[in-house]
Amino acid sequence: MALSKDQGIRMNDGNKIPVLGFGTYSPNDAEKSKCEEATKIAIDVGFRHIDSAYLYNTEEQIGRAVHEKIADGTVKREDIFYTGKLWSTFYRPELVRTCLEQSLKKLQFDYMDLFLIHNPYSLKPGPNPLPLGENGKLIYDNVDLRQTWEAMEACKDAGLVKSIGVSNFNRQQLEMILNNPGLKYKPVLNQVESHPYLNQSKMLAFCKSKDILLEAYSVLGAQQNAPWFNKETPVLLEDPVLAAIAKLYNRSPALVALRYQLQRGLVVLVKSYTKKHIEENVQVFDFHLAEEDMKSIDGLHRNQRYLKVDA
Repeated sequence: MALSKDQGIRMNDGNKIPVLGFGTYSPNDAEKSKCEEATKIAIDVGFRHIDSAYLYNTEEQIGRAVHEKIADGTVKREDIFYTGKLWSTFYRPELVRTCLEQSLKKLQFDYMDLFLIHNPYSLKPGPNPLPLGENGKLIYDNVDLRQTWEAMEACKDAGLVKSIGVSNFNRQQLEMILNNPGLKYKPVLNQVESHPYLNQSKMLAFCKSKDILLEAYSVLGAQQNAPWFNKETPVLLEDPVLAAIAKLYNRSPALVALRYQLQRGLVVLVKSYTKKHIEENVQVFDFHLAEEDMKSIDGLHRNQRYLKVDA
């Protein structure tokens, strides 16, 4: 089946998610200031899936951009698939809805299309999203994620979110949710770092066996200025194998890396605030990688992460 930018994949709850999403993580205030304009450009060129999070601090900008595009007739609210995330300081069950409602207020939305548990660890509740102790290390909280999940299910039942899922979970953590005796809704999706240097083939196989989608971020490698990214990892888009395949198809290495993930059945997030790159990224549907080229890219896997996870 040919992939197209209008194509959605049906999730295990019956809702559909667009296969290509626009990421909005911004490591600094300068980048955040560009988010609103970039989101409008993304919608104009055809992106209908927008990914953000409470932690990113870009929800107000995204909300303004979406409402402007609704006002000028480009889209309706139901055309936009918005993903938000529950931050780790809100994992106590009684705080989950609070985080969601704060995000909805910033976005000026009545509902989210997808709401994810951002990380499989909880942090001390309070006004500081990254609470640090005197030793400079994060202060964790002891919360049973199964209870957090039950509060996510309640948000779905309340109509505040259409679908619920997780992010950065490993197999054991996913199984803990799936085996919860009171489980009402399975996670529809697990959002993880994935690119040719970290192809997540085992996680992909596990998720497929459980009818859970795998969604990839950092598909083009690291933002060099992002504080949580490992700058010692080689620059993915300079890889000679990717470069050779890109030349073969007369495409950029970035498009080849994106196409690789789509053909494996992943939902793909790509982030750029440059108009030229945003326009280029939607061209990922204009070509198809041959099986031998897919295998060559599979061979680049080295279990190497760009994201530094301290938990």
